[in-house]
Amino acid sequence: MFQIRNMTPEDFAFAVQITDQMSWGLTEEDFGFMIELEPEGSFVLLDGSGKIGIATTVSFGKIGWFGNLIVSEKRRKQGAGSSLVKHAIKYLRSKNVETVGLYAYTERIPFYEKLGFQFDSEFTVLKGTAFSSQVKPNLKRVEKQDVSKIIDYDSSCFGASRRKLLEPILSDPDNLCYMHVEDGQISGYAVAKVYRGVAELGPLMCQQGRGDVAINLLRTILRKLKGREVSMCVAEKENSIVNMLKESEFSESFRVARMFLGRPVGGNYIYVAESLERG
Repeated sequence: MFQIRNMTPEDFAFAVQITDQMSWGLTEEDFGFMIELEPEGSFVLLDGSGKIGIATTVSFGKIGWFGNLIVSEKRRKQGAGSSLVKHAIKYLRSKNVETVGLYAYTERIPFYEKLGFQFDSEFTVLKGTAFSSQVKPNLKRVEKQDVSKIIDYDSSCFGASRRKLLEPILSDPDNLCYMHVEDGQISGYAVAKVYRGVAELGPLMCQQGRGDVAINLLRTILRKLKGREVSMCVAEKENSIVNMLKESEFSESFRVARMFLGRPVGGNYIYVAESLERG
């Protein structure tokens, strides 16, 4: 009989070990950040006294995100994964979450469909080396006094406040964030999280139909990161962005499907994910 309990710092080494089986590259610090964001939202699956799986979640008001899910290979196809997902959904419902989103590997779409999730759109994870190119000098680097404005703009696009996630990211001096301001109003922003010698670009939010702004935001940050390895999760439908990156020798690592349990959110803007774990 499976048991599920909340993850604690004593479980971080196991969480890294089991996710290493999928080459996710997560560290104990990554799981520590998840616990800081959502103290009761990460879980460990037990069979007796043995740890056999983990799952992570984060809630943003009425929107929640289901992140990492992995079960020991020998214990798969026994209902373990379904138990973790159902437990996580029950937790998010207790936080008054109405819509749960996730990114699923394409081969896992049927698994999540059986649990009530519906396909929304396809995303591609691209990796490459940051490069220098011509940019339009009409972007502003985000400063401390701009953080609340960025969070408010993000909320209007995403559909809920991600302050608890964005505030520490935007306040980290090692990270990069630029915004596009038009007629005194923000019309797009992009962030790159820089760590361990590499960078993860995202989130990026921009008004639909303003691919020119999105590309200028990307080019500006990539120019600042020149020479670093960079990854990002981009909506496949954003052809101008995907093509620009592939022409610059970024390559596709894999694809994922964005899926929702409940009403889909955030479909009317250009979007690069913050991460697979947090939306």
